[in-house]
Amino acid sequence: SAGRLQVIVAHLRDGLSCSPSRSSQVGPIPRPASGTSVATRQRVIALLSEAQALNSSPWPTSSSTLEAPASTTTQQVAKLLLQAYGLEPYRSDLLISAANALVHDGELSRAIALLGDALSNMPDDLDTNSYLAIWSLVAGTEEAASRYLAKVRDLNQGRANDMSRIITCVQRVTTAPLMIESQKVAKGRRALVTLGYALRHDGSMDDILVARLRTTLSLAAADPSALVVVTGGVERNGQTEASAMSQWLIEHGVREDRVVEDNYAKNTVENALYSAQILAALRVDVVTVVSSARHVRRGQVLLEVAFSMRGPPHVEFDSVCCLDGGDASLDDVARVSQEELLHIYRDALRVYGLWMFRSAPLLEH
Repeated sequence: SAGRLQVIVAHLRDGLSCSPSRSSQVGPIPRPASGTSVATRQRVIALLSEAQALNSSPWPTSSSTLEAPASTTTQQVAKLLLQAYGLEPYRSDLLISAANALVHDGELSRAIALLGDALSNMPDDLDTNSYLAIWSLVAGTEEAASRYLAKVRDLNQGRANDMSRIITCVQRVTTAPLMIESQKVAKGRRALVTLGYALRHDGSMDDILVARLRTTLSLAAADPSALVVVTGGVERNGQTEASAMSQWLIEHGVREDRVVEDNYAKNTVENALYSAQILAALRVDVVTVVSSARHVRRGQVLLEVAFSMRGPPHVEFDSVCCLDGGDASLDDVARVSQEELLHIYRDALRVYGLWMFRSAPLLEH
């Protein structure tokens, strides 16, 4: 028990830093002293409620790049979760939730170390092995990724197949060149899916969102039979992103009966989940995702993952990008950084249905 408490103290003292090698030093889970269990429970619930309140605090949700709370918020959430784990060291879900908070903050090595600690408690946990397979791959440790994926396959062949499909999809999309016009010849019903971007406080559209709409307008003119799905449900001054986008497109000549609004999605994960439902109902055959160059690859991957669960299976995907103001050419954004890759995989796992936070009341897919 002393070894485990040293691990906990080190987590808190070092500002969440930890070493994977510590997992092998973890000893038996200490039993609480008699009469302390109710007080401990109350303290853990208070810590998790505080973490939930922090996670629920407003933060920008629709952007061309990262969508996550400010780093100070996710660091605080992770610290609260680790404090709770210090009180209840059998609660490996607290370690997993803390690791996912760190992933959102880009702290990949620390997240992998915490997941390693969780795995030492539950070596056959399917989700922990799945996370470690993906994050080891992103970190560039392919041997470890293969080992964890093999463990996933031993535990659940279906999950292993799903993880392999996600990896294949990410690798295909991230190695393909960015395009400024669609390369797909529509064979059947086609839909353009334009991803939203947070409105200004007065409800007007940012230049980034207008650029996405100009690209959409060009594509819609080139294929007059294509439907247009606009997705974004963050409300500003009584208007959502989708409603503002729809109004702009109609004012610029797109027929109203071609435009379908998703007024509920508050981030790229929800863009994919809600749009997939719309597209499945519309029985489309070809989907072209439209967004900013630094965002469009993630948008396409997430929509493909969502479709893999909802079908139909025959749908073909591609994407078209526009440049943000800070990018002079596609060459500036052609290479996929580790940060972008982490965001793609992070959100792909959320679309797939793995829990981000699994420690009630802090619950979120």
